[in-house]
Amino acid sequence: MSLQRADRDLPSLTVLALLTTGPRHTYEMHRLMVDTHKDFVTGLPRSMYHAVERLLRAELIEVVRTDRAEGRPERTVYGLTDTGRAELAERVRRLLEHPDPDSTLFVAALSFLGCLQVSQARAALDVRRAELERRVDDVRAALAGVSGLPRLLLVEAEFEIARLSAERDWVAALVADLDGGRLDWPADIRELEVPPVT
Repeated sequence: MSLQRADRDLPSLTVLALLTTGPRHTYEMHRLMVDTHKDFVTGLPRSMYHAVERLLRAELIEVVRTDRAEGRPERTVYGLTDTGRAELAERVRRLLEHPDPDSTLFVAALSFLGCLQVSQARAALDVRRAELERRVDDVRAALAGVSGLPRLLLVEAEFEIARLSAERDWVAALVADLDGGRLDWPADIRELEVPPVT
């Protein structure tokens, strides 16, 4: 199974993830993206506003209330629906499981790893590790099957083996950290300290 178009929608993924810690207005979500260096979300703030509209239409988020502080514009506060919470977990799981040439997708999934239960994250990372191992073996086999070509024409295959092997080893180490309890994991994502934006 390959990644779906929605899986590549990083602004929407980020909005869903930010709302796991509680209801927020759009400006607050924008500030959190900037302040927490979610640099994989491009085209801010427009992309985030469009993401909010898409998520509302899909009923993955909902309007919780409208706030109006003195001297400030009216702000709509959004919350995550149960369907949105399930969709977030599914998207993060798929991004973790499936290596993609666009490494930004994996960075985003790692950023929101805490949206999953430890067992879900571990299982998804183990699927990724196995897929990376398979790809390393495939490239090695292809390289072994080539004879008589100068190395200069094959260095990109050597690089691909090195790149995939490094990612595989890093993912395996992260899985070992999960197994060994060396990665703090809150029972509820809302326990993570995320400062409010005013």
